[in-house]
Amino acid sequence: MTEKLTRGFAYLSAVLLTFIIYFLLKDFFIFALENLTFEFLTDKPYSAGRKGGIYPIIISTLLILMTAIFFTIPIGTGTALFLTECQRDFPKLSKMISKTIYILSGVPSIVFGLFGNAFFSTYLGLGFSILSGGMTLALMSLPLYVTTLEQGILRVPKIYRLVPTSLGMTRRTELVSIILPYSFPAIILGIILSIGRSLAETAALIFTSGYVDRMPESLLDSGRSLSIHIYDLAMNVPGGNKNSYLSAFILLTLIIIINGLVNMILRWWFNKRISI
Repeated sequence: MTEKLTRGFAYLSAVLLTFIIYFLLKDFFIFALENLTFEFLTDKPYSAGRKGGIYPIIISTLLILMTAIFFTIPIGTGTALFLTECQRDFPKLSKMISKTIYILSGVPSIVFGLFGNAFFSTYLGLGFSILSGGMTLALMSLPLYVTTLEQGILRVPKIYRLVPTSLGMTRRTELVSIILPYSFPAIILGIILSIGRSLAETAALIFTSGYVDRMPESLLDSGRSLSIHIYDLAMNVPGGNKNSYLSAFILLTLIIIINGLVNMILRWWFNKRISI
């Protein structure tokens, strides 16, 4: 009886969640089908974004995202390995880093934006740039990525650690050849969560990457992300609601496409592992 109730509750929750997502997204998709054109994706914006397209803004968004991932993966992976593999050697330092990560995970994004502006933009002299925005997003994503990967590494079976030791493998070989490959799904999950947070971020990027809606020539140029563009059109530009809705649809589509590609990579890795 309890099992039936649990299963029924799970099905009901899934149906309710599906309807909620449907009602939230249907307006965007219906509006986009009626108004979206190819020129909107390939033209540059003008008249404060009321007219034209969002091509430079898409490029800026992708550059900010790639910059954030570029810094998040190596730093986050190294931190997760330190917390799981070197905890016994450096207990006090590991404990301090763990507490810091938990604290950072609850810090509002506006605080990260102010820090990024003070440190990256002002102190390091990067100004309002894609590099400043990407590194600020990397700081925001690190706690989530590190926690996810740390749990993945801790779930590696003990026998996977004993066999390399018995064969005389070095610690480095064990980590690179066994621990990290086994934790690959956790790495992918951490990347997916980081992408979701980075693409939807607005407050932190206002203070770091800036408002400029032209095509960036380098990572040191200012660039407007899609989330900032949506906010600006909806709140500050009279008559900008149409392009705001279309930009929101493109942002949702980007999130779906990127997450789909990452899931395809994860599925390919699982199939390859099973075939081996």
